[in-house]
Amino acid sequence: MKRNFSRQLLFIAVFLFLTIASFGQAQFLFSDSAYRAAANNSGRIWGYVFGDYYYKSHADSLNRGGSNQYSGIPQSRNAFQFRRLYLGYDYNYNSKFSSELLLAAEDNFPAYNAPGQTATNGDQLSNGKETFFIKLANVRVKNLWKGTDAVVGLQTTPAFALLSERIWNYRSIERTIADIRRTPSYDFGVGLQGHYLNNSLGYNLLAANGTSDKTASSSFKWFYGDVWASLANHTIILDLYADYQRLNWTPGYHHDRQMIKGFIAYNTSPITIGVEGFINNIRADVKATKIGGGADTIATMANGISFYAHGDIVPTKLRWFARVDLYNPNSKVNNSKYTAYSGVSSPSAYETPGYKYSYAGSTTGAPTGETSTGDPTSKETFLTAGFDFMPFKDIHFQPNIWYSHYASQLTSTMAGYGPNNEDVVWRLTFFFVFGRHYSNTFNQL
Repeated sequence: MKRNFSRQLLFIAVFLFLTIASFGQAQFLFSDSAYRAAANNSGRIWGYVFGDYYYKSHADSLNRGGSNQYSGIPQSRNAFQFRRLYLGYDYNYNSKFSSELLLAAEDNFPAYNAPGQTATNGDQLSNGKETFFIKLANVRVKNLWKGTDAVVGLQTTPAFALLSERIWNYRSIERTIADIRRTPSYDFGVGLQGHYLNNSLGYNLLAANGTSDKTASSSFKWFYGDVWASLANHTIILDLYADYQRLNWTPGYHHDRQMIKGFIAYNTSPITIGVEGFINNIRADVKATKIGGGADTIATMANGISFYAHGDIVPTKLRWFARVDLYNPNSKVNNSKYTAYSGVSSPSAYETPGYKYSYAGSTTGAPTGETSTGDPTSKETFLTAGFDFMPFKDIHFQPNIWYSHYASQLTSTMAGYGPNNEDVVWRLTFFFVFGRHYSNTFNQL
């Protein structure tokens, strides 16, 4: 008994000695400031979490909205939920090489399976519990040439997460307009990231699988690129983005998608105003049945624009935010020429991010389960507004309203037609960050 007790005391003493002896190094290894200074052998553990208590006061009769946060959730449903949990580790080997690893658990979509839908498409296990997945895992070569880093592995794409999402600043409230349509925010590939003139000009290029963290399902790659400028002491931000991916490339059938997106913002400490818009052209995407017989294979031209603003009420303590999005999933709908629309591709093609909701009109020939989402030609108007209360730095409580209105482009005689309707959700969102500097000011990103 005494021998065991002595061994336990010895173990505790050694443990405390090693802990105290390594305390200075541990502080350095888990120091955000040391990591940002690119000190050798410096690292940081970091993360953030956001979720809500929500109450859905009204539900769209056709469960429209695709993978919107609250599509298919019945009216009067209320719940507590996490929508994102991040746990990451960043590490500097030296001034030339660094790496990052990020684990994420995110909201399931659809959050509630609408009638006719049985499959989930998110981060829930078969027993209904949520799990982490690997979202980022890469190595960075700094200054491969002057001003340009190379990144290899699972990494952030140039689509929005590197720039416009940070200026919007309220990912805890909603994705950016391109993110809602499932343009990938991360992907597996090789990228170049350039910063010049004291972070006033730059570019980002990436060639990747186009499947985020999933295994590549074809040899076709997704090519991303953007150029940006930060002007007037980093208060005016400009960005031009484009991407391209082949979807199907067989003799007589060339099927691909290409998006172009622009972003401009006025960004200061007291107020930020931003506009972001895109056009997503998907060639040979829809079979359109002609009036009088026959059919055409036409392109889908989806487009959207987002306007937002946020600012201080009491600096560092209380802020406000507001946003309006206008989205058209297919600007090629022509009721004077066609009687019905259906998707051309096999169901697997509809799982391509940014493409799933492109087809229009009649759900005949569309992937299994899509009939339950109602009319996919519906234009959408999204609104959100609320307040951001910060009782302590990087801890946020954000009461807000989430609203999405749907308006069909089809005539009342067409299959899938539905009346105008909306989803209305009231939320108390909470959001906290640890272990990492957080700011929406461009020169501090």
